[in-house]
Amino acid sequence: MTATTLPQSRVPASRDAPVLRWGIMGPGWIAERFTESIQAHTGQVIAAVGSRSLSRSKAFAEAYDVAAAYGSYEELAAAPDIDIVYVCTPHTGHHAAAAFAIDAGKHVLIEKPIGLNAGQARDIARRAEEAGVFAAEAMWTFFLPKFDVIRQILHAGTLGTITTVVAEYGEHFDRTHRIFNPELAGGPLLDLGTYPLALVTEILGSPERLFAVGQPHESGVNAQLSAVMQFDGGAQAVVNTHVHNFTPTAASVVGSKATLTIEGPFNMPGGFEVRFPDGTLLRHDEPAGGHFEGLHYEAAAVARAIAAGSTQARQRTLAASVRTLDVADEIRRPAACGVPRRSRRCGVTTLRRHPKH
Repeated sequence: MTATTLPQSRVPASRDAPVLRWGIMGPGWIAERFTESIQAHTGQVIAAVGSRSLSRSKAFAEAYDVAAAYGSYEELAAAPDIDIVYVCTPHTGHHAAAAFAIDAGKHVLIEKPIGLNAGQARDIARRAEEAGVFAAEAMWTFFLPKFDVIRQILHAGTLGTITTVVAEYGEHFDRTHRIFNPELAGGPLLDLGTYPLALVTEILGSPERLFAVGQPHESGVNAQLSAVMQFDGGAQAVVNTHVHNFTPTAASVVGSKATLTIEGPFNMPGGFEVRFPDGTLLRHDEPAGGHFEGLHYEAAAVARAIAAGSTQARQRTLAASVRTLDVADEIRRPAACGVPRRSRRCGVTTLRRHPKH
């Protein structure tokens, strides 16, 4: 039977969330966007900032009216008046920075990817569980109102049996960007590709088989990666990510009853459509936006979870973060460029059976 309406978002207003005192670990671009978003849309307090450079911390604190600035991650982690640390260092520092905060008894929200690989993600999960603190990956997409609606659609079986998920993400970057630095875990997979991979694994779980191919960049990282996956029951997924140029960054979820098409950029606030074979079209309209309009939802959700005594976010569990990095690790086996101390051989196609979780 064809649905006649779409569900409504159940995400409450961000300003109504309990207030936490946040420490920023790594005052870079995403820290700026996060701070701007939560200061504009929530009551959350950015109480301190820490960096390996005290001058950078002080500059950030002055620009965003932050009370305390520290010249090391360890000092920030030890600060007594901080409830939660937002880890937004370069990728290569996520694991160590999160460990500092967890070992100091702080809750943590860790920028994506939560670690360089699934092993680091599992270690963060273990540390957080042993310490009894909250930990989550800042995969902000899954905290957006539209993804609450999408979850309801999927759980209701509106699409029927999922057969196919297709998602892509490409951008153009200036050659000086860190994404071209192999020593900073450069390449598109952990920066851009984590979004389509997270979407695929959120909907279909872990693949049974995976084929991957990579294209090298002169800098030593991957310029492009593509993967085709097959899942238990026969469903398939196709993912592409690259640093060549901007793409629509769209995603489609095909089911036996209907197809969900998420307009690009699918990982940001915006609309989507559900189309049925009889021509019925249901549309979810939401103002398009970027980080400023969207990052506050994850901060508010984390604050609510911690206030309720939860140690994980239901929107992005630690098991889900591990699962996504498990798949990323599989993709990098044949085309591992840009992650320190891993093989940089590119352009090989592989077939492996991926363990279930």
